[in-house]
Amino acid sequence: MKDNTHLGSDHRDIIVTNLYRQAEAIANRVVSKQTEPAFKWDKILDDIATSRLFGYPLMLLLLGAVFWITLAGANYPSAVIADFLFGIEAKLLQFATAANIPEWIPGLFVKGMYRTLAWVVAVMLPPMAIFFPLFTLFEDLGYLPRVAFNLDYLFKKCGTHGKQALTMCMGFGCNAAGITSCRIIDSPRERLIAMLTNNFVPCNGRFPALILIASIFMVGIAPGPLNSMSTVSIIVGLILFGIIITLAVSYLLSKTLLKGIPSTFTLELPPYRPPQMGRVIITSIMDRTIFVLGRAVMVAAPAGMIIWLMANIHVGGISLIAVIARWLDPFAKAIGLDGLILMAFILGLPANEIVVPIMVMSYLSTGAMMEMGSLQEMRTLLVSNGWTWLTALNMMLFSLLHYPCSTTLITILKETKSKKWTFLAFLIPTLVAVAVCFLVAQTVYYFGWA
Repeated sequence: MKDNTHLGSDHRDIIVTNLYRQAEAIANRVVSKQTEPAFKWDKILDDIATSRLFGYPLMLLLLGAVFWITLAGANYPSAVIADFLFGIEAKLLQFATAANIPEWIPGLFVKGMYRTLAWVVAVMLPPMAIFFPLFTLFEDLGYLPRVAFNLDYLFKKCGTHGKQALTMCMGFGCNAAGITSCRIIDSPRERLIAMLTNNFVPCNGRFPALILIASIFMVGIAPGPLNSMSTVSIIVGLILFGIIITLAVSYLLSKTLLKGIPSTFTLELPPYRPPQMGRVIITSIMDRTIFVLGRAVMVAAPAGMIIWLMANIHVGGISLIAVIARWLDPFAKAIGLDGLILMAFILGLPANEIVVPIMVMSYLSTGAMMEMGSLQEMRTLLVSNGWTWLTALNMMLFSLLHYPCSTTLITILKETKSKKWTFLAFLIPTLVAVAVCFLVAQTVYYFGWA
C-alpha cells in the first residue's frame, strides 16, 4: 500500500472534499429540477452559522442567551421548591421536638440528610428543567451539528474528535449527562479523552457558586440589568477559559497517555427543521433531567449525614471540619484559598450545589448547612473571614477546574468499567485546578497585588 504520510495530516480531508465535489458534479449533470427556489434560506443560515467570521460569535451569543434564560428563569421555581421542601423540614423538626426524640436523630436525618437532599433538588431541578429542553431544541433544529462542524478543526488539531464539542455542550447541563453522551464518539481513544476533559465545562451545579462570587466581588451586589449582563459576561469568560483548558489537556493526553491518529469526521449537515416539541420535552425531562437528578439524590443522601456528623463531632472544642481545615490551611493559602474553602470542596464531592452552604456553615460554626439572607450579608461574612478579590477569583477557578462530582465519577466508572480511568478523571482536573490556582496566587503574592 502506498504511504500517504507525505500528504500531511489533512490528506483525509482533501480526499473526502474531492469525493464530495465529484459527487456534486455528477449530481448536477444527471439530476434535473423543475423549479429552483429563488430564496434558499437554509443555505443563507448555513453560510452564517458555519462562517469563519460569524460562526464563533454566533455560538458565543447563543451560549450566553441560553445561560441567561436558564439562570434568570430558574430563580423563581428554585425559590418555590426551596420554600416547599424547607417547609417540610420545619414540620419534621417540630414533630421531633413534640415527640421528645433525642436531638441527634433529627439532626442527623433532618438537618443532615434531608436538608442536603432538599438543597440538591431545589438548586439542580429548575436549571436542568430549563437548560436541557433548550439544548434539545437546538439539537432538534439542527444547529448542534453546525457547532461540531465549527469546532472540529480545533479538536482535530488537539488529536481528538469534533463530536467532543457536543459532549461538552451536554456537560453544561450536567457533566454526568455529558459523560453518557460520549457514546456518540466511535473511537475508544477519543471517547476517553472526551470523558477525562468533560469536567472543564461547568455544570448547572457549579453555576450558583460562580454567579454568587462574581456578583459579590466582580460586579456589584446592586440588582439591575447591567449587573446581570456583566455577571453573564464573566461566566462566559470563565467558560471560554474552561474550553481552552479542555483543548490543552486533550492535546497533552493525545500526545502521552492516549496517543493515536484522530479518526475521520465526515459530517453531512442535516437540514434545518421545525422542532418536535413532544420529543424535545420527553428527551430532555425524562431521559436527562430525571436521570441525572436521581443519581445526584442517591449520592447526596448519605453525604448529608456524613457532613452533619463532621460538623457536630468536636475534638478539643472545635468541630472535625475545623480540625481538618486547620491542617489544610497552609496548602490552601498557597493556592489563594483557605482551609475551610478547601474543606467545603472536599465535602461537596457528592454535589457541587452544597459547596457554598457547607462553607457558610463552617464560617459560622452552626453545625448544619445554611444560606445567608442577602448578598450583602454574604459579602460581610466572607470579607470578615479574610476574603479578597484573589480569594474570589481562585474560588471561581477552582470551582471551574476541580474534580468531578461523585455522580459524574460513578457514571465514568459505569461507562469505562475501569477504576484506572475513573481515578484519572478525578486526578487530572484536580492537578490542573491546583496548578492554575497556585500560579495565579503566587504571581499576585509576588507582585503584592493582594
